[in-house]
Amino acid sequence: MSKPIIALVGRPNVGKSTLFNRLTRSRDAIVADYPGLTRDRQYGTGRVGSQPYIVVDTGGLSGETEGVDPLMAGQVRAALDEADAVLFLVDGRQGILPADEVIANYVRLFDKPVHVLVNKAEGYDHDLAKSEFFQLGMGEPLAISSAHGDNVEKAINDVLAEIPEKEHEDEFELDDHPGVRVAVIGRPNVGKSTLINRMIGEERVVAFDMPGTTRDSIFVPFERDGEPYTLIDTAGVRRRKNIKEKIEKFSIVKAMEAMDQSHVVILVIDGSEGLTDQDLTLLGLAIESGRGLVLAVNKWDNLTSYQREQVKNELERRLQFAEYAKQHLISALHGSGVGDLFKTVQMVYKAAFKKVSTSDLNRVLEQAVHEHQPPLVAGRRVKLRYAHLGGLNPPRVIVHGNQVDKLSESYTRYLVGVFRKAFKWVGTPITIEYKANENPFEGRKSKTKTERKMNEREKADALMRKRKKKKKVQKKRIQ
Repeated sequence: MSKPIIALVGRPNVGKSTLFNRLTRSRDAIVADYPGLTRDRQYGTGRVGSQPYIVVDTGGLSGETEGVDPLMAGQVRAALDEADAVLFLVDGRQGILPADEVIANYVRLFDKPVHVLVNKAEGYDHDLAKSEFFQLGMGEPLAISSAHGDNVEKAINDVLAEIPEKEHEDEFELDDHPGVRVAVIGRPNVGKSTLINRMIGEERVVAFDMPGTTRDSIFVPFERDGEPYTLIDTAGVRRRKNIKEKIEKFSIVKAMEAMDQSHVVILVIDGSEGLTDQDLTLLGLAIESGRGLVLAVNKWDNLTSYQREQVKNELERRLQFAEYAKQHLISALHGSGVGDLFKTVQMVYKAAFKKVSTSDLNRVLEQAVHEHQPPLVAGRRVKLRYAHLGGLNPPRVIVHGNQVDKLSESYTRYLVGVFRKAFKWVGTPITIEYKANENPFEGRKSKTKTERKMNEREKADALMRKRKKKKKVQKKRIQ
């Protein structure tokens, strides 16, 4: 199912960023700024129960300069175009301002469901805080506090309840698409379409295009070396001779949803331009999606020896956080290196779904702890007792122990490296979750040395009284 898209609009400093972080549960790894292309637009994902959604933060809009400032004409228009619903934030403490009315009039032009949220209403009478915002003519406002969470859950539930289901969402199931599902993502003009055509073969006709569950994405089944694949293309499959526009339409929403539908993600990078901020943002999204990852550095044949060395050094320096991802130096135009991509895709796919027995996991965990002990916390050693597999794609390892919540990120990275090497989990992220063993003495108040002595004295006195009582009973019997 395609995720509903909710856009946040409003003046600066009305609390949009705070609400964005609350709706996405502060998943900073998926929050991204796109310099140049999308300017201040930010994307994040959230979930209410089993319902996922995408939130788009449009940044602050002044509403000045004849009513529509450049930001409104640019990033806000793009966000409102792709949104299914709009959350319009206003400041309950400042009251309604002319800029709010200008923004409201502009939002109306897009004919999207709009919910007015009167923010910063904590400590105020909610009916009073929202009363003057009725004049915006957008239905009954809802008083919230994005900082404290007041009414935020109600707001998102109200929005999701009004968003209609996608017309195409029941046309097929993902299981209908055989083999490894591969999403090819990348910035505009990095050679993504050329690579896609090279992967499926130029002789393939566009008759294989099918409507997908993602917005404007296309699912393309094909075979290579007897292995079935399904390519998820967010730009549309086209013959090279039919590609007239050099700059492809770019949508981060389509990229995010394509990654959700895939098993393996191929991120295409333009070697002639080096690693850009947009490349790093897409890479962060791919890692956050939990899918297997392959990096394809394209246009390698156009680089000089000096340029190639520079690019290699830059990749090594800036991609340390994604060092598990396999890198391929390719030329999509001439086909060099493309065949090796398929071998890596198969290897990454198998690694992401590789099952490991509990006994093997514990053997590796025991060896890892023996070679590198967990740190001391308040004089006590963190103990890792046992582990088991909690899920696949990506592999998820559940580790049980004592004081595991005190473990540092560096030790977790150490364990990830050990597991990756032992079980050949290549090209896929690995998640480690810790669970603390229940402490039977938890909740009991620890006693001081003085208190322990007093208890011992009380026990001794009780024993003495018991003995005296016993002697009195014996004397009575004798008499």
